[in-house]
Amino acid sequence: MPRSMQWKPYVSQTARRASVTRDAKAAAARGESWTPVQPEATGRKITTTVWGAAWCENLERYRDFENRLPRGRTYVRNGSVVHLAIEPGRIEARVSGSDMYRVEVRIAEVDRRRWANITKACGADIGSVVEVLEGRLSAAVMAVMTASHTGLFPEPSEITMTCSCPDWATMCKHVAAVMYGVGVRLDVAPALLFALRGVDPSTLVGTGVRGIVGERGRDAAVIDEGDLGAIFGIEVAQDVAIAARGKPKPKPKPKPKPKPKPVAKQTGAKRSKPTRDR
Repeated sequence: MPRSMQWKPYVSQTARRASVTRDAKAAAARGESWTPVQPEATGRKITTTVWGAAWCENLERYRDFENRLPRGRTYVRNGSVVHLAIEPGRIEARVSGSDMYRVEVRIAEVDRRRWANITKACGADIGSVVEVLEGRLSAAVMAVMTASHTGLFPEPSEITMTCSCPDWATMCKHVAAVMYGVGVRLDVAPALLFALRGVDPSTLVGTGVRGIVGERGRDAAVIDEGDLGAIFGIEVAQDVAIAARGKPKPKPKPKPKPKPKPVAKQTGAKRSKPTRDR
């Protein structure tokens, strides 16, 4: 029988939810922690922020994907993406369908020259990393970021997709759901986009970093993952923060303290005790 006809029988939503619960418990027993995708957008929208919307719009402009994306939208809306993790150059997910399918998407890092051109074009118009992550960018900057062939978002030639389902298509509905799920993730943690593409968003500010200008008009020169968590109400994973900044240099080991030298015993005649005058 051809591979395209090896479909499994339809499984009801109730049976799927029960299966997902069992699989999630089994994954937890193996030490895995699943993080489901739960869109907060209403109506026809899937995402709620500039970065999430820009990611989805980038997908939808490619003809290679247009036939499979609608089913993916349905899957991500109904909670079928039960796990999605983003790390540098890789997206790993589980999608519930007639079975539990494993999806992996590999995305090439941004070419160094390409990223240098992006930072050069945007640096003068960006005042802080927070402006970048909140999407408070001018139309000109967003045009640079989303430009075909030269922007930050990946092209089909930079994406490799695999799914354990029997569908022969390069982008099956499960992969499409995962790709939309990335947009939902960027609503909550936009720093993941830069980690996925292997670049540091702070370099967009250029050499004259102005930082975050507070109510007192004072600049903050450094933004670490703790600050990002406070700003966006999220916890930025340590591996994502490291991926965005580059691996930190190992701290030098402290030198052992020298052991105190033993005190030499005094030699010679003992002092005689003073005698009282009689």
